[in-house]
Amino acid sequence: MISLHTSPLDQPGTGDAGGMNVYVIELARRLAARGIEVDIFTRATSSALPSVVEAGEGVSVRHIHAGPFEGLTKGELPSQLCVFAREVLRSEAAQPVGHYDAVHSHYWLSGQVGALARDRWGVPLVHSMHTMARVKNDALAVGDTPEPASRVIGEQQVVEAADMLIANTDIEAKQLINLYDADPGRVEVVHPGVDLSVFQPIDERAARRSLGLPDDAAVLMFAGRIQPLKAPDVLLRAVAVLLDETPSLRSRLVVPVVGGPSGSGLEHPESLAQLADELGVDDVVRFVPPVAQAELARWCAAATLVAVPSYNESFGLVAAEAQATGTPVIGAAVGGLTTVIRDGHSGLLVDGHEPRDWANAMRRVLEDDALRSRLQAGAVRQAELFSWERTAQRTLDVYRRARATQLDAVS
Repeated sequence: MISLHTSPLDQPGTGDAGGMNVYVIELARRLAARGIEVDIFTRATSSALPSVVEAGEGVSVRHIHAGPFEGLTKGELPSQLCVFAREVLRSEAAQPVGHYDAVHSHYWLSGQVGALARDRWGVPLVHSMHTMARVKNDALAVGDTPEPASRVIGEQQVVEAADMLIANTDIEAKQLINLYDADPGRVEVVHPGVDLSVFQPIDERAARRSLGLPDDAAVLMFAGRIQPLKAPDVLLRAVAVLLDETPSLRSRLVVPVVGGPSGSGLEHPESLAQLADELGVDDVVRFVPPVAQAELARWCAAATLVAVPSYNESFGLVAAEAQATGTPVIGAAVGGLTTVIRDGHSGLLVDGHEPRDWANAMRRVLEDDALRSRLQAGAVRQAELFSWERTAQRTLDVYRRARATQLDAVS
């Protein structure tokens, strides 16, 4: 596997680390459990990192030196593609001939390197986009920066080069075909999974007490990277509307924002706290640094609802994880969230990002006990549709198809 711009060992929720990091490491571990050895190549971001880290039996994370360890933004990484690719090829050259059977690249930068490795090693290339520039630019968040034309061109090249493309959802598959002219016969839909041994129903009161939250609190939670794309500001603006309409709610309202600044949000890391102050909701908002998966599961279980107001999500892993703990999710009706959330059964979907619409959706869950109970039960059932074991098996099938496609092309 190639994950150039972010390591699967990084803590999700800040910087460039998010759902893709979880995807890469969880998939690798499930493949290893099936007897498949997995090497993950990523760029070293510290001189203190060992060249190889064993991330579980059969999974090795290999740190490649390409460019300065610190200070490079994701937008500057294309300048290091040649160096990174050279070092990946050099690492393989130290192995017996035919050491690798397939390359699975993640994000377009990795796909550029993966295409070169595929040609050099004579193995199939499977690629997962995770996000796409044209999709992001079509639904750009206010204050966010458009993706450059160079990324669009790079993504188009990867689509043309890959033997198989893995899409998270049917919607993403259609976007690959319609926006990037991908061959429908080379696109396969494989849903990401949820670690159901970590994200599972937990007693709400026990979870709240472990986190220092009152038993009777109304907990409206956001989890993820703090950047315009993820739209945590929509939640804060909706909370301001709720409190304006129902001032008595303030005494028991808690709004945890779990995560750190990322992307264009790094330019103004304090902007969300400043917005909370401007809206007069800073007394109910609690900023929580990124946490490990087990603690994130406790936060989800402690929440009355989890809000995912993103402008786009290729899947929406946080929504799936929250549902697995039995917590309803209110999500934007965009991208993969329309697959992850079953509207009216495991959560609610909101068209657009108008704060009053979000406030109304949250009020429904807060005030309608019967609805909340129905959504809680439905959330668990919905999450059971997504497991990493199923993801690994389906991905293996794609690897086999990619090998067959490559052999057909050669013959």
